[in-house]
Amino acid sequence: MWALGLLLIATSGACGSELESSSESGDRAETLAAESSLQEVTVENLLLITIDTLRADVLGFTGNDRVATPALDRLAAAGLVFASAHAHSVVTLPSHANILTGLYPYEHSVRENSGFALPPDVPTMATLLHAAGFATAAFVAAYPLDARYGLGRGFDVYSDDYPKGSYARVFTFPERPGNEVVGQAVAWWRENQGRRRFLWVHLFEPHAPYSATEPFASRHPMDPYLAEVEQVDAILAPLLEPFLSGSEPPTFIVLTSDHGEALGDHGEQTHGLFAYESTLKVPLVVWAPGLDAGRSQIEARHVDLLPTMLTVAGLELPAGISGRSLIGPEVTVDPPVTYFEALGSNLNYGWAPLRGILKGSSKLISLPVPELYDLESDPAELDNLFARDRDQARSLAQLLPSESVWPPSQGEVTGEESAALQSLGYLSGRAKPRTTFGEEDDPKNLVELDNKIHRVIQLYQQQRLDEALRVANEVIEARPDMGSAYSVLAQVLLERGETEVAIEAMERAADLGVASESLIRQLGLSLTEVGRFQEALRLLEPRAASGDRDVLNALGVVLSEAGRQQEARQILLEVLAADPQNPVARENLALVALRLGKWAEARDQARLALGQNPTLGLAWNYLGTALYNLGQRREALTALRHAVEYESDNFDALYNVAAVAIELGDQSVARAALLEFIGEAPPDQYAADIQQARIWLRQIGG
Repeated sequence: MWALGLLLIATSGACGSELESSSESGDRAETLAAESSLQEVTVENLLLITIDTLRADVLGFTGNDRVATPALDRLAAAGLVFASAHAHSVVTLPSHANILTGLYPYEHSVRENSGFALPPDVPTMATLLHAAGFATAAFVAAYPLDARYGLGRGFDVYSDDYPKGSYARVFTFPERPGNEVVGQAVAWWRENQGRRRFLWVHLFEPHAPYSATEPFASRHPMDPYLAEVEQVDAILAPLLEPFLSGSEPPTFIVLTSDHGEALGDHGEQTHGLFAYESTLKVPLVVWAPGLDAGRSQIEARHVDLLPTMLTVAGLELPAGISGRSLIGPEVTVDPPVTYFEALGSNLNYGWAPLRGILKGSSKLISLPVPELYDLESDPAELDNLFARDRDQARSLAQLLPSESVWPPSQGEVTGEESAALQSLGYLSGRAKPRTTFGEEDDPKNLVELDNKIHRVIQLYQQQRLDEALRVANEVIEARPDMGSAYSVLAQVLLERGETEVAIEAMERAADLGVASESLIRQLGLSLTEVGRFQEALRLLEPRAASGDRDVLNALGVVLSEAGRQQEARQILLEVLAADPQNPVARENLALVALRLGKWAEARDQARLALGQNPTLGLAWNYLGTALYNLGQRREALTALRHAVEYESDNFDALYNVAAVAIELGDQSVARAALLEFIGEAPPDQYAADIQQARIWLRQIGG
């Protein structure tokens, strides 16, 4: 156990009804410093809780009277609330990298949700605490924090247990429920009693699309975001209660969010485009047993959380970190310089990069149309002072880090990565590298295009495909160099069954040099679908040398469709040699085995794929086909019906359901499947099968 010195601002106890200003005058700062007191607290364990997309002003303890957050209010009432806390990034992965490393994005090199991973030589909260003897575990709720991005180093357990390989249908990704995350975290905590423990819990509920369960949805029928805020509070209650009631060993708790949510502020609906206070300011509470309730005016930042927790643990801080501890006798209320950025629209759209500096109440946003705000007098950032206070703007601009190399080095985005992130509302694409930008590239002048891209996703999810197509074409007409727009356009066209038109759109993006690797792979698969195998192979074979598993999976499918089964099998076995838990490779191997007439092998590979992800519709179809050929008709029908359950437009599986049901004499199942197949299957692709289905339907009296 270690001594913990906390610098507190003297208060009357409970939190105030509104967030206090992030800045203070020199006289007030001196008064606060004089009122501070040093307190000794002992702790054994560390708990970090990050709530995705949680605004600073939507909690009871920050003055919001429209929402009920009793669990978080209780923690805040017994802990230290930082009235002014800020992120440095406005999307999930880089923001958590900032928290876990104590470094700015340009220092640890993770700048966006896609195409970046934390380098293996960067120390993290987990690697440092693990080396000091802590048992370490993380339980995360969403794909942007997948272990592939490097944040899992140093954790004994890194649980990102959402189904893998389930992103073939883009824009439809079920997030991992928060109660599941908390349940696993609580179980791990109890299993490791008696050891020094560091636990990180990440929850995703407030993130769009907002889909709270009851009773929370009914409490806020007109504000689904607040419904999810209430739900995440309820989810956290069983995790927090044992600490607050004193039944757990002394533990230091840090609770924050990775970023906020715009909710229409400045025209932005969600987050990632701008860095106004609605997405940059975050709630921050620290708690330890015996800690007096208080409200601190120390300006806190995400980079400060690692040094704070290491200080609590009694460990030395690593050299070169940008944060400083928020506790201890040397803490001052002097405002630090805070760097922030929002690069998604630059890296994915080709728009101007957004970077900025926050110092005290002064905030500079560096864009082609620069912005300067005084947050004390203008917390909503509505009065741009840049033209009236050039000296202050120049002073802040000089603080922008020269170390931030532009453009940043970005890796390729895998197909699974792109689809999973798009399903969560994050666009990934490729933009031509540029170093100069004009007012026409300023995100403020293009926010409606960003909203239209997200509108396409919403319309797609609602299966309003005609409208989605119209909006996607409007975006491309306005900015023909937006690679992400071609990605969503192609997906809508493929969903409409317009494969040839989708191919034309993808080829146009490739010709313009704005097609991502993910889009190139989709182009190869689409060319295969229309029988243009050689063109598909010319696209994919040169990329196979990279060893990228998505490329190899796609190449395996193309080779199989071209009739080169043994080559396809070898490629897919290479994927499994590198990644034995890759369910898509297993699924594709089942297909190859079917085409080779190896029914038992197809059955076994399909079952292995489904063991890793039971929602893979194709794997169920291949399993059903294999079982049928092995003489297990009833088991085959069950598998085929699962295929249709998980993939409603798997018309091959639907046809197979009808065929097997007829053979088994199950006319009701056969009739329903035949009617659906005749009514829904694309006529151009399934003309002969539809004709056969009509014959069967007449034979069984349909």
